[in-house]
Amino acid sequence: MPFPHLTAHLTTLTTALLAASLLILAPASAHAATTAKPAKPAATKDAPALPAYQADLSQTTVSGLSSGGFMAAQFAVAYSATVAGAGIIAGGPYFCSGQPGRFPYIPYLTNALSTCMNPGSAQVAPPVASELLRAANDFARERLIDDTANLKRQRVYLFSGTKDQTVTRPVVEQVGKFYQLAGTPAAQIRFIDTLGAGHAILTDSNADKPCAVTESPFINDCDYVQARDILQHLYPNLQPSSTTLTGKLIAFNQRSFIQNAYSSMNNTGYAYIPKACNSESCRVHVVFHGCLQTTQAIGDRFYTSTGYNQVADANKIIVLYPQAEPSPVYPYNPKGCWDFWGYTSINPIDPDFYRKSGTQMEAVKGMLDRLAARRSSR
Repeated sequence: MPFPHLTAHLTTLTTALLAASLLILAPASAHAATTAKPAKPAATKDAPALPAYQADLSQTTVSGLSSGGFMAAQFAVAYSATVAGAGIIAGGPYFCSGQPGRFPYIPYLTNALSTCMNPGSAQVAPPVASELLRAANDFARERLIDDTANLKRQRVYLFSGTKDQTVTRPVVEQVGKFYQLAGTPAAQIRFIDTLGAGHAILTDSNADKPCAVTESPFINDCDYVQARDILQHLYPNLQPSSTTLTGKLIAFNQRSFIQNAYSSMNNTGYAYIPKACNSESCRVHVVFHGCLQTTQAIGDRFYTSTGYNQVADANKIIVLYPQAEPSPVYPYNPKGCWDFWGYTSINPIDPDFYRKSGTQMEAVKGMLDRLAARRSSR
């Protein structure tokens, strides 16, 4: 190691920053909500193995809110040979926390909390798409991620609510610029930034929070079924959503896909399986929840009431809901966020969260490969 004293100092600094700063990854109003008794998760640690369904991975898409939006962007770029499209709600571009900064020190956490969230409030510049694409191209040449030429075929949905002060528009718009610079045609990029929504995924249910607020469970009634709009853009010519679900929601053993003890991922994941997918080859859409949307925080709300299952049921789409979990010690992730700044990496100087080999990234790809396996396989 060429910088032993610097490495030790930065490791200590990073740990201290995590302990002191991670709480602000969600709005202040959200922290009070976590003191309420959370709903009971829908599954236990003894969930069965994820079944094989011979899914068609050539039409795989992803989406997510907040840290889940960052994760969706990250996964779509790293595994661009597999992913055909991404829906990013209040999230930023690939490797956002890696810029600005230069070796031997990139302040990943500081960037995640400022550059990648509300740069205006933090009095810093927003992320720069050209710099991030340059980094992605370098990673692709090193075979850490798939060829960025694949990005030209992806369809991209972007959303920024006008009342969202957690992840603001200047951050989200850089995702579109990233894709445009990568050669993705403008017709394949849809950016909605006119709704008066807070930091949330949006529905058309009066049982959810008012549109403009930012508070748990971060599912807001804006008279707009966002899941439908995302999937409609990623998969044109969809059939109308089902009014009555005919498929099944399954809990599965997520632990079997996790290779690292420091993953901050739950033992149990979830998936919605349309009835047709028991005998036909279906597409797969992966949905990443946001911070404070784990089963420990909001029970089954995210994977049962955000609208994805109704669309998927009528359109032969398996919906995969991987689950992060709060981690109060190490890795320090008390709000159950997805890793877009390196908390799962043992070496803070050289994190791997953005690579195909990243702990969470590799686990989700393993789940996709399992769904694509032959039904007779174990």
